[in-house]
Amino acid sequence: MAARKWFAGVLAALCLLAFGAGTPSVAHARSSNANTAALQTALRALRHYTGGVDGVTGRRTRRATRRFQRAHRLHADGVAGPRTRRALGRRGAPLLGRRIMRRGNHGWDVAALQFMLRRRGFDPGGVDGGFGRGTQSAVKRLQAARGLHVDGRVGRQTLRALRRSRITRGTSGGGGGGGGSPTGPVRFLRPVRGAIGDGFGFVSGRNHTGLDFPQPAGTYIGAAGRGVVTFAGWNSGGYGNLMVIRHRLGYETWYAHMSGFAVGTGASVAGGVRIGYVGSTGRSTGPHLHFEVRHNGAPINPMPYLLSATSLKPFAPKAEPMGLECSATPQIRGPQSRPDDPRRAVLEPCGGDD
Repeated sequence: MAARKWFAGVLAALCLLAFGAGTPSVAHARSSNANTAALQTALRALRHYTGGVDGVTGRRTRRATRRFQRAHRLHADGVAGPRTRRALGRRGAPLLGRRIMRRGNHGWDVAALQFMLRRRGFDPGGVDGGFGRGTQSAVKRLQAARGLHVDGRVGRQTLRALRRSRITRGTSGGGGGGGGSPTGPVRFLRPVRGAIGDGFGFVSGRNHTGLDFPQPAGTYIGAAGRGVVTFAGWNSGGYGNLMVIRHRLGYETWYAHMSGFAVGTGASVAGGVRIGYVGSTGRSTGPHLHFEVRHNGAPINPMPYLLSATSLKPFAPKAEPMGLECSATPQIRGPQSRPDDPRRAVLEPCGGDD
């Protein structure tokens, strides 16, 4: 019995050493955690993890951690302790709060900071572990909102204000049924006409993070609202040809399994503008559009935000939809992925780098 207590005490001490006192353990699967988000970001950059940066240690994150550990001849327990973080190199250090963060910094603490900013409604433009212009802008918005000195640097006072800020949560109800008026500050057009197939939530024993619209291959897909295309390319995590549009207030819409694109990364789009064509790429059993709404990076139920209107213009199937049809000169250049953006390991921007 004494030996068990001693072992439990040593294990707890190791967790505190690895992740710092006062922060949840990365092994906690139900709560969202900035350290877990930093781990997911590092593993994505190293191509061991293809899931979203949601701060939740699920089966995919643990599998990716064990894969990384085996590749570096570490004990494959799925827990990112000190040795695992050292093996991650600059992406595994320093821990949050160990330095004053500023533009140009990279590392574990920056990824954790970006995740916390995003969860609290100060969108940094992505969680990639690089303190760039978007992160600096988000920090300044936080500092201005909390009455702090606005310098874009993150020291003890700014970090304390961030930790005390209220977490912004999106609607997360299940089911895909229609009905009711849309709620919240953002409304979205339906990207295609027709009935909804699988809805949001647990469907056939799996967690479905969006809505499915069964449509013939080549059917036009319209932007659900005004925004900027931040990604248009291949997603190896099952989405196939994927487009992501960033809207205001931390909202994004995702369009998956497309057969081709009508606009490229950086294009400014309005609601109803043709952005691509229905397909069956990636993990798909037939032609359909998988449509997601994400708020601060987390998938939410699109139904409370969905208008009954489909688009500004009617759509029709395209005769030859296959292949990528990208805009060489988008209307307005939007945020571009940085060379060290870990999402590039999953998504290759349509049309190459700018």
